[in-house]
Amino acid sequence: MVNNTEPLEPLEQRYLRLSLVFVWLWTALVSVWELQGQSRDLLFAGGISDVGVANALVLAGAALDAILGLWLLLRPTRPAYLLALATMLLMTLVATALSPYLWLHPLGPLSKNIPIAAVLWVLARKPV
Repeated sequence: MVNNTEPLEPLEQRYLRLSLVFVWLWTALVSVWELQGQSRDLLFAGGISDVGVANALVLAGAALDAILGLWLLLRPTRPAYLLALATMLLMTLVATALSPYLWLHPLGPLSKNIPIAAVLWVLARKPV
């Protein structure tokens, strides 16, 4: 049985951190790639009808995702993990308010944030 009181090994921390870096950077890239498609459609479905506002929100979110991904990649510190956690929680709340049906989506676009939050919390306790 695994002893859950042992701290994470540096290599384990690195794998967890790099998986989060991938999530943030990939999300930034895909958000911009799908600016005229799924990204904006999600906001339209949530009641945001102005194209300029929708584009600005998508691009601002993508920029924040890219900044967080790069920060976690280059300078993984407690503030980086905690800001990533706070940002993810805020985006989850906004997505829930705009499109609560995403909680029922079979691929779990929002429910996946629960294990991501747990990983961020664990890494924030002892950054690499």
